[in-house]
Amino acid sequence: MTIQLPVLAKDFSPWQLGAPLYMPAHRFDLTAIANGEKLPGLRSMIFCTEDAVACHEIDSSLRHLGLCLQGFEDTPERFRFIRARNPEILARLLDLPGIEKIDGFVLPKFTEKVFHAYFDQLQGTAFKVMPTLETHEVFDYAAMCALRDGLLQDAILPSVLMLRIGGNDLLNLLGIRRPKGLTLYETPLGNVISQLVTVFKPFGFPLSAPVFEYLNDDKTLQKEIRQDLAYGLTGKTAIHPTQIPLIEAAYAIDEEDYQMAQSLTAEEAEAVFRMHDAMCEVATHQRWAVDLISRGRCYGVNMSASLKECAGLSV
Repeated sequence: MTIQLPVLAKDFSPWQLGAPLYMPAHRFDLTAIANGEKLPGLRSMIFCTEDAVACHEIDSSLRHLGLCLQGFEDTPERFRFIRARNPEILARLLDLPGIEKIDGFVLPKFTEKVFHAYFDQLQGTAFKVMPTLETHEVFDYAAMCALRDGLLQDAILPSVLMLRIGGNDLLNLLGIRRPKGLTLYETPLGNVISQLVTVFKPFGFPLSAPVFEYLNDDKTLQKEIRQDLAYGLTGKTAIHPTQIPLIEAAYAIDEEDYQMAQSLTAEEAEAVFRMHDAMCEVATHQRWAVDLISRGRCYGVNMSASLKECAGLSV
């Protein structure tokens, strides 16, 4: 059984995004999806004007998106983003009537070269952004450190919700495709993801989990989600609505982890204590505990009979 904890306010916590679903900006049912009439369980969506839209469809897609924006209703627990094709398309998007109904933008192929082209336009707005790491520079440690330092600027940092990892684009640069039955961590990207985690996570940047591109291999998908979580990645992108329940079910936290996190964040917690045959140390496990509780508020706790008894629920 999974019990839901109190829902967080709409404060752009990365865990609240769930499994974001990408969809082309010219999709006919955008308004129905944006308003929750279709796919009501969707936590976040990304309307794409980049890879999912052919060059000859750009103008018509922007016109369609502009018309759809007029019908977007306020949705406190559904997050809506647009993936801008490039800085020039971002400028056109920002001019659309109703663009304030969007929570923010995904910035593809994000590098230092386009840094100012994007952020100069967004300065003074309330939009959140999710830059995507998916170019040759991702394989260059020094380039990623420089990009991180740029994002840490006081005028930039508050607008950065998270960084997205473009798994398929990075594999394409290597000239390979993920083989069926293998997780990303069993390809050369495993080392790349490790490096991105160590470059960005210590400085407070959440990182998204890349897509799993096969729809008929739930076993490998579940294995990859466990590895995503072990690497500290959040918000695994879904390529189809059928993946969303699988991804988000895996984000529910285990009872023992929840109990340890609660104990670690308690005011009266001892500096070091033993719990569930594990060492718990407030000084070194605090960030983990706070993040786990945040995740639990969004996805619930997998309760065992003992926890249900403590909560006063019937077993």
